[in-house]
Amino acid sequence: MLRQILHELTVATRGRGFYEITREVAKLVDRSGFQSGLATLHLLHTSASLLIQENADPEVRRDLERFFSRLAPDGDSLFRHTAEGDDDMPAHIRTALTAVNLSIPIASGGLTLGTWQGIYLWEHRTAPHTRRVTLHLFGE
Repeated sequence: MLRQILHELTVATRGRGFYEITREVAKLVDRSGFQSGLATLHLLHTSASLLIQENADPEVRRDLERFFSRLAPDGDSLFRHTAEGDDDMPAHIRTALTAVNLSIPIASGGLTLGTWQGIYLWEHRTAPHTRRVTLHLFGE
């Protein structure tokens, strides 16, 4: 019989960077008892994002950060939305170019992630924040 479960994850960030949440999501999938289904994650913020990225070599994440720092630099005079500081609009641009939603199939009781794939919350602000991720599990 198909069932669904909603759960909210809270992720405390220390500022800009990647925070792996794979283990927390996998534990919730395991506890659900679902053998097949779908895990949908939704981030409730506009200045951070979710992504699936390589979790083996941290240089991949550092390269992404360097690329986005060049693409949307903090303090660029082009930006007028600076209500919360020089990183405010660049954070929104980073989110617009990435995603706040992820869908991951569940098969054989677990997330169908590749060998080197991890689920990350990418904090785009330089100050610490508490981020909320809604996890919707649907399956049997």
